[in-house]
Amino acid sequence: MFKKMFKNYDYTMIVIVLLLCAMGLVMVYSASMIEAVVEYGRESDHFFNNQLIWIFLGIIVFVVFMILPYKVYQKFIVPITLLMLLSLGSVLLFGKEVNYAKSWFSIAGFRIQPAEYAKLGIILYLSSVFSKKQSYISNFRTGIVPPLIVLSLVCFLIFVQPDLGSMMIIAMTAGVILFCSGMKWTHLTIMSSVLLFLAFIGFKFFLSNEQLSRFAAAYHPFEDPVDSGFQLINGYLALGTGGMFGKGLGQSVQKYGFLPEPHTDFIITIIAEELGFVGVFVIIAMLMYIVFKGMYTGLHCKDAFGSLLAIGISGMIGIQTIVNLGAASGILPVTGVTLPFISYGGSSLILLMMSVGILVNISMFVKYRKQQTPPADQSSDHSSKQKTKLKVVSQHRVSQ
Repeated sequence: MFKKMFKNYDYTMIVIVLLLCAMGLVMVYSASMIEAVVEYGRESDHFFNNQLIWIFLGIIVFVVFMILPYKVYQKFIVPITLLMLLSLGSVLLFGKEVNYAKSWFSIAGFRIQPAEYAKLGIILYLSSVFSKKQSYISNFRTGIVPPLIVLSLVCFLIFVQPDLGSMMIIAMTAGVILFCSGMKWTHLTIMSSVLLFLAFIGFKFFLSNEQLSRFAAAYHPFEDPVDSGFQLINGYLALGTGGMFGKGLGQSVQKYGFLPEPHTDFIITIIAEELGFVGVFVIIAMLMYIVFKGMYTGLHCKDAFGSLLAIGISGMIGIQTIVNLGAASGILPVTGVTLPFISYGGSSLILLMMSVGILVNISMFVKYRKQQTPPADQSSDHSSKQKTKLKVVSQHRVSQ
């Protein structure tokens, strides 16, 4: 049985994940080497070494979650949800403030961001809850309201850190799961209207001046080119000078102190400058393969929990990719969201490796069960033969 299951793993997805991590590692080194020298003296490979450690840990996590049956998480959904809420609450009290946000735990020199793991936590929670509520999903009070309360609490705890990027991804990923959960269109329309109204209220009355400046910088960067628009303008320069094939690996000019922290959420601009349109296209194509393959897996999974889980994970990766690329191109405000598998960052990478490990496991079970189910014509032929056999046996008994 285990031999057959290992044969059914989607090795194309596994190879693409490893290729993305390898490309991310190379680009993190290229993009960060100048900043590493400025900050750490001769250690030009400081960020490279850290990312290498996270990739090594991420591969271990990926293999574990790839092998572990996805249905196991449904049994532990209560402690997973409680741990998610507890970590988000605790970081507000005991977390370390970085870039005006109290979003990190600093443990033994490593920083852990609970909001990153909340992305997977909320996907697991909503997938489990809605898979159990299928018989009464049309009942708004009992089928929809309880999970919405938990979702609202998670979004609120992340909003007050503040971490608008993570909150945006969690809210939109939850929207994908809600859309696919089977609820009534009227309920979905009402909830969308309420959420848009709350987003407007939050934007109008609760965002700080620093957060509002990010919106201004996204759409009017040249009004303040030396402050709020500085990063985006230099990102434009990197994007615009790469051409079709780029200047060559390691040949970026913008990483020489012009583009702040080029190895994090704006790494795609360095990729565009050094590897050109072709390099950007290859990375986006690989990320989209994971997203579409995950959606395909979710649509073909007969188990409601596995289906919603696969759709939620692939939706989260797709949304995070769009938000990152949107910020780097000025379509969306800069929120510090990383490019999946490529940007520097341990919490994001480990979370993504966990998520894709689960996705590969669901894909394996879908393929395995498909092979175990005989085709419709064969099953009907088998059943007709069984019926004929039973008829012959009964006639023989009557004659006796």
